[in-house]
Amino acid sequence: MNTLAEQFSTTSALSKLKKTQALLEDEEMSDAMWGSQAGFGNVAQGSPSFAVPAVPDPSAFLRLHTDDRADPNCKIKIQHGTTTLAFRYQGGVIVAVDSRATAGSYVASGTVKKVIEINPYLLGTMAGGAADCQYWETYLGMHCRLHELRNRERISVSAASKYLSNLVYSYKGMGLSMGTMICGWDKTGPAIFYVDSDGTRLKGDLFSVGSGSTFAYGVLDQGYHWDMTDEDAQELGRRSIYAAGHRDAFSGNTCNLYHVKEDGWRFIGNYDLSKLHYDGPNNVPGAGYGYDIRIAGRASALQPAVAAAA
Repeated sequence: MNTLAEQFSTTSALSKLKKTQALLEDEEMSDAMWGSQAGFGNVAQGSPSFAVPAVPDPSAFLRLHTDDRADPNCKIKIQHGTTTLAFRYQGGVIVAVDSRATAGSYVASGTVKKVIEINPYLLGTMAGGAADCQYWETYLGMHCRLHELRNRERISVSAASKYLSNLVYSYKGMGLSMGTMICGWDKTGPAIFYVDSDGTRLKGDLFSVGSGSTFAYGVLDQGYHWDMTDEDAQELGRRSIYAAGHRDAFSGNTCNLYHVKEDGWRFIGNYDLSKLHYDGPNNVPGAGYGYDIRIAGRASALQPAVAAAA
């Protein structure tokens, strides 16, 4: 009688043992413990895998249903807007970004952190799809750490960018949207690599990515030179992001500024672009970047005395 009662009891030791065995035999338990199927938990199983649309050709499906400016009636409209920049000089690497995220004409957020801190010596920037950049660059950071553990030395900027390029190339045509810069300092000195979702990988001294990059390049090109001081380099980064935020509707809010040196990266500060316009980086009234302050009282109707005499 006791044996029969234990068999159907939910609190007996035999019942608890059977429940434990059932859990261990459940194949879905391992993924549930780690998180979602697309989470970082499956890093031990190799490169993560994602479910793609159940259609014969995912690339053709995306081209048909997303707005590539050829068919404005498509249901899925992908809008991008940002300004990110990085340049290399004798004192290291300056990385500057804005903080605005847009969804079409709607400003979705003004406090987006578009610099991803991969490790103490590597930074990545975010342009394109925020989710894609955030996920893959964080995933890159995990593999950079694994490289350190295996080889007992830091990964180079070149190797990190190559790993990211190979990773996103395997998903080419499947809808990824990325335009990132991998910046850091390794045994060769300061280095910058541009990587996008097509697998393109370029090494250079100066890059700007995003809808406001044309405005940023205008300031960068006239002010950049190799032997700048740290203060001049940081000021150039701030002014470039300000110019883009001032002119580009999809960029703005604040500027996040980083400086990468031999001993690692350092966060310089967060600057409100509106305050930069009127008061400059040191909050001095009238010392802003805005040209309307610099030409005050110098309109054609009110010429300065010196100009009128000339």
